[in-house]
Amino acid sequence: MDTTALMIRNLNLSYQDGLVVDDVTLGLNPQELGCLLGPSGCGKSTLLRAIAGFQELDSGEIWLDNQLLSTERQRVLPENRGVGMVFQDIALFPHLTVSDNIAFGLTDWPEISQYKRVAELLDLIGLMGLDQRYPHELSGGQQQRVALARAMAPKPKLLLLDEPFSGLDTELRGRLASEVRTILKSDGICSLLVTHDQREAFDFADRIAVMHEGHICQFDTPFNLYHEPTDPFVAHFVGPGEMIDAKIASPRSVSSPLGVLTNDEDLEYPINSDVQIFLRPDDLIHNDDSSYQAMLVGKHFRGAHHLYEVKLDNGVILGCLAPSHHNHAIGEMIGVSLDIEHLVVFPK
Repeated sequence: MDTTALMIRNLNLSYQDGLVVDDVTLGLNPQELGCLLGPSGCGKSTLLRAIAGFQELDSGEIWLDNQLLSTERQRVLPENRGVGMVFQDIALFPHLTVSDNIAFGLTDWPEISQYKRVAELLDLIGLMGLDQRYPHELSGGQQQRVALARAMAPKPKLLLLDEPFSGLDTELRGRLASEVRTILKSDGICSLLVTHDQREAFDFADRIAVMHEGHICQFDTPFNLYHEPTDPFVAHFVGPGEMIDAKIASPRSVSSPLGVLTNDEDLEYPINSDVQIFLRPDDLIHNDDSSYQAMLVGKHFRGAHHLYEVKLDNGVILGCLAPSHHNHAIGEMIGVSLDIEHLVVFPK
């Protein structure tokens, strides 16, 4: 028997103007927090709607806890799926208190069970004592937590979150994504978040599916997406970085404008083949003792560090991190060196 909570197999979805989701296969384990991350129009919200039961399939299958929910021929109704949803528009009932909003989906529960579940969730979301307030008496972050608790109250098999933090300011979004992760982990609910924000995805998810033009480019941990992307789109989308030309020098090394760089395993490219290596600003550091000099052509103060832009001998400009007390001037030659263990290499 399949032990995954959610399983999507070979899913295709389209609208009148063409294919939106193209042959997507994806699985989430029980209590795992997943994320669909990608730019607007990549198909992530359409995929979420299909999981919820609001979108018909062209082909493929959607399973939840070993129950077949959707094929191109049949579809379990949304209300019978055991799936909860938190939308971008949180839509709390303005005439109901916090407590009554949370209890809204528990009408079939015994009254004492409703009371216990609401109290449990109020404690979990940190709003104990605010149960008799109305939505307009809460902050944006508090309202979002109430909406989350309302969706969690019936203990759904799966909770879907469709860009629920997009209406909040940047700092609150990051903080709330981490708080929601803690809440969902505490309650043991398998969840899938849709977002276009890389930081939000990293704060929330155990694994992230990066989508582009209807495809899943890579489904992996935040660490692996950032440090070991398998696709150029993923490399650029999850964080800053630049490609530089290089040539395979040996099974585990490349020659580049920064010298011969060694990898921790075989690169699987023929010797002397032209490739590109992807470098992030944290791969290249300012080092006064380095013999390799590059021209400082731009700098951005980031508090604890500067993000420098340095020009290599071949004209390529790369990001480079430096402690904030290393305050060099534009046009100055500074020493740089690599601090990298695993090379990210793509064919040219």
